[in-house]
Amino acid sequence: MASIKEIELRLNDIQTETDPRFIELLSDERKGVQQAVAKWRKRQAEKANLRQAFAEMTRHELKARDDGAVIIGGVDEVGRGPLAGPVVASCVVFPEGEEFLGLTDSKKLSETKREFYYEDIFARATAVGIGEATAEEIDTHNIYEASKLAMVRAVLNTNAPLDFLLVDAMSLPLEMKQESLIKGDARSVSIAAASIVAKVTRDRYMKEIAKDYPGYGFDNHAGYGTAEHLQALKTFGVTDEHRRSFAPVRKHVTTT
Repeated sequence: MASIKEIELRLNDIQTETDPRFIELLSDERKGVQQAVAKWRKRQAEKANLRQAFAEMTRHELKARDDGAVIIGGVDEVGRGPLAGPVVASCVVFPEGEEFLGLTDSKKLSETKREFYYEDIFARATAVGIGEATAEEIDTHNIYEASKLAMVRAVLNTNAPLDFLLVDAMSLPLEMKQESLIKGDARSVSIAAASIVAKVTRDRYMKEIAKDYPGYGFDNHAGYGTAEHLQALKTFGVTDEHRRSFAPVRKHVTTT
């Protein structure tokens, strides 16, 4: 008779309840076996929910393909709100038929999950492009236009013959068919992937510049206007990474 451990391992290879191996386990009255079966059913239910969510988030990609698009890029940006650092955008092209279960808006994921998906996206995506607009460009153009600039750069840096874009709440000045989706990072898997790539890229950048600007806590708050950051502005002044057109920063530019 197989041990409970052996049965748990066996269950990892079983995909459906119609599998004869699973049916056989149902007649095993050992408590450990029935607990293992219950855990398997729970995992299968969770996976089914993830597949359903993934199917919902691929509707826009599927519609674009039905309309004739072949290479579809999802575009998103992060970093509009911070007082320091660039706004970063990404464009991601997914291979048709690939499953990325659990992929969603980067804001809904833990840092550990974002890092996992970031690596998975780069490993499996057809193409990934990243673009940014610096703090100086944000001051020159305003944050909306700078965000658009970063997104255009991300599309161009994808280096793929894109024929359709799914863009998070933005229309880009590109001669390319595109669809703007409000809350696109929660509605399109391609945009969600772009939001993750952009978020991880920007967070890594802010952690790196924290070494150059000790005392500001960029590695803790990524440039957002936290109490720690506002106090650092009072104590140390404005850096080259700060957005001088933003009010909490601007008042320190005039007084330092």
